[in-house]
Amino acid sequence: MRRGLALAVLPFLLGACGDGSSPSSGASPTEAAGEAWVTVKPGSATPSAAAKRGGSYPPALPPVSFLPTSEACELAWNEDIGKVLIPMIVTPATRSLKVQWPARYGNVYRVAAVPQEIVSGAQPEPVWKTVTTGGGCTGSATISGLKSGAAYIVWLDAPDTPRGLDNSRSLYSGRSGVVKPL
Repeated sequence: MRRGLALAVLPFLLGACGDGSSPSSGASPTEAAGEAWVTVKPGSATPSAAAKRGGSYPPALPPVSFLPTSEACELAWNEDIGKVLIPMIVTPATRSLKVQWPARYGNVYRVAAVPQEIVSGAQPEPVWKTVTTGGGCTGSATISGLKSGAAYIVWLDAPDTPRGLDNSRSLYSGRSGVVKPL
């Protein structure tokens, strides 16, 4: 009984797959009805679009005026965004460290030289020095009163740096490697 039902339904299923023409003919149902998909007329070819040469054209962009530059703006900052937000150049001097950074986040910054010596118990709070930059390209500060030959890491904080998704900020916005004053 099942075999008879399957054989009875088979022509209907096969008929739904096409118009009954052989698959090797390549003709679609609309072509079989006399309509062509693409109409080709003999005659001259359409010319290709050609670029216009010569003459004058208005500028594509409005004129741009650049901000004044100085040697401080031309410093090559070693930026590794994965580690710190603001890069720094730290130059050791006698019992001090000179710190330079690109002034991108406002005019107020804080710097601290954090000692790297081992301390038992609670760690001392860093001593921050507030620096106001003029509006140029680079901020700079000198941290003095340090121990000659002792290891320090310089922290830079810019209170106007972007905050995280949870509105938190890091304790510092930039950090140097280990440096030792002369």
